[in-house]
Amino acid sequence: MKILLVHQNYPAQFLHLAPELTRRGHEVLALTDIVNKRETGTSTLRYRFEAPQVDPAACRLGRNYTQQSDRGVVVARACKRLREEKGYVPDVIFGHSGWGETLFLKEVWPEAKLIVYAEFYYRGTGADTGFDPELSTQGFDQVMIAQGRTAHLGQALLHADAGLSPTRWQASTYPPALQKMIRVIFDGVDTDVMVPNPKAEVTLPDGRVLRAGDEVLTFVNRNLEPYRGYHIFMRALPAIMAARPDAQVVIVGGNEVSYGAPPPDGGNWKERFLSEVRDRIDPARVHFMGKVPYATFTSIIQIGRVHAYLTYPFVLSWSMMESMSAEALVVGSRTAPVQEVIEHGRNGLLVDFFDVAGWADTLIDALAHPARYAPLRKAARQTVLDRYDLRGVCLPQMVDYVESFGPQA
Repeated sequence: MKILLVHQNYPAQFLHLAPELTRRGHEVLALTDIVNKRETGTSTLRYRFEAPQVDPAACRLGRNYTQQSDRGVVVARACKRLREEKGYVPDVIFGHSGWGETLFLKEVWPEAKLIVYAEFYYRGTGADTGFDPELSTQGFDQVMIAQGRTAHLGQALLHADAGLSPTRWQASTYPPALQKMIRVIFDGVDTDVMVPNPKAEVTLPDGRVLRAGDEVLTFVNRNLEPYRGYHIFMRALPAIMAARPDAQVVIVGGNEVSYGAPPPDGGNWKERFLSEVRDRIDPARVHFMGKVPYATFTSIIQIGRVHAYLTYPFVLSWSMMESMSAEALVVGSRTAPVQEVIEHGRNGLLVDFFDVAGWADTLIDALAHPARYAPLRKAARQTVLDRYDLRGVCLPQMVDYVESFGPQA
């Protein structure tokens, strides 16, 4: 089969799928944005998209669709040239629907089967919009804005042959009529890499070395922001550090914004919430690592005694699943994405997202009694092995799914 994979930040969710499809004899081609400098490991074509300036007053709720569909037009024109000049016709196209790239590909290749990665469908209520009353309002305008953000997502799936979501909850955010088109297969965790390692160690920016077995509390996000509960975690730290004077806190994440909005008064979320607690924590024991290489992330998880993970009702982070695979004791927020995977008291612990005192108490107890929670660590890894293992579960399912749309199926 000829298979075209489309993602503006490729390889992203296709990191393991592409080489496996190639290994099975398929001809795999990737299409990505020219600004994406990541190594792809795949034959790759790049399109150039320069987002035109949008007048918010003129576009209003349509400005998101304007931006995403403009990208879709650029991608479609590039693909049309590919067909006309090279005669390229894929059997299957698999692309992420989030940035509009797949919107018009059926117009270029009507004979191809199109699968879209249906990661999340925004909702006016019941998901991330208005979830955090401190930082967002649940007014009717916000409901309409969130619903308006789904225009390109709904169109992308309607014009596709099928969709794929990584979790049941993320699939459930789509309207019932569209849910029927979606298959749920998680991206997969490399359980051969994310393993417990009693010899793991991490060198901190100040030169100190932390090792597995030390009293270490970890918190990891791509960027430190409210969507992933950074503000709640920071507010719990004073009580935790007072009760556990030997505890070291390792925080991974950048200062940008992945989801939601930046602070309204400027600056970044890291400093805003650090400033709230700065005079009540021991800065020598709180280590901000910034963004780290994957090998360093792995070691950080492996040395942790407890890992805190919070999220709005939104896309589930790979880091939580990888932490469980490494037998971390994950204390997670009692929100729908997390509850799909973690069962309180069996393979992890759950705390209400906004319960700062509850977070402090739970993390203190977990740090103080590692032996008590050892069975939960074992169960966490077993959960990943049984349901989310890359090679044993997820990748074979995903390959079979893609191949099922081929001409020989």
